[in-house]
Amino acid sequence: MHLSVIIPTLDEAEALPETLRRVRSIAEVKQLIVSDGGSCDATRQIALEAGAEWITGPTGRGIQCRAGAERATGEGVIFLHADTWLPSAGGAAIVEALGAISGLKPVVAGAFRKQLRSPPFLMRGSRLRSILWFRLTGRPFADQAIFVRRTSLEAIGGFPDSPLMEEFELIRRLRAGGRCVLLAETVSTSARRFRKQGVLRTYARMSRVLWGHVCGANPQQLREWYEGR
Repeated sequence: MHLSVIIPTLDEAEALPETLRRVRSIAEVKQLIVSDGGSCDATRQIALEAGAEWITGPTGRGIQCRAGAERATGEGVIFLHADTWLPSAGGAAIVEALGAISGLKPVVAGAFRKQLRSPPFLMRGSRLRSILWFRLTGRPFADQAIFVRRTSLEAIGGFPDSPLMEEFELIRRLRAGGRCVLLAETVSTSARRFRKQGVLRTYARMSRVLWGHVCGANPQQLREWYEGR
């Protein structure tokens, strides 16, 4: 099974090089797509030098992931944040997971456990929290390197182009056709948002957006809350 990796970017010149290096070290990855939303820094040059396919379009993670997925050719597709590092055994773990069947339900999607790099004191224990959250809700967050079976993604009409909470909508649609799993392997992601905006403030904003989504708030309203407006 071959894998395609899609990375949505917007001015990610600082974070992108190491992420790409780690992706390139995974043998199962045969296609790397950087879907950009209008970067003004060196993101494009870095992506092309790493041998990635480069596409551009409107800004918005859902829109950018959808555009990238339309170009994907691998049997499995990974949606990866520019500051999230895949584990070296991540490709093999995904191939094994997508080949699993439990009863009559195949695995159609999944994600990794997550730990933050050099987290603030209040953010320690992120790996455990990612496990508990998945067990409670059956859904991962977008920075946990969500992966899907490409045929299953095509069956639901592609990646949702929602302005926010697109990963929740993606998993909701996919689960109608199979199971979503949490792998034992762990991705490493940056704590930059929490350091820049503050832990408590960031958590409060994320909680507001999450519960707004659950209660059916307008997607544009959720985006404004997420951006602090």
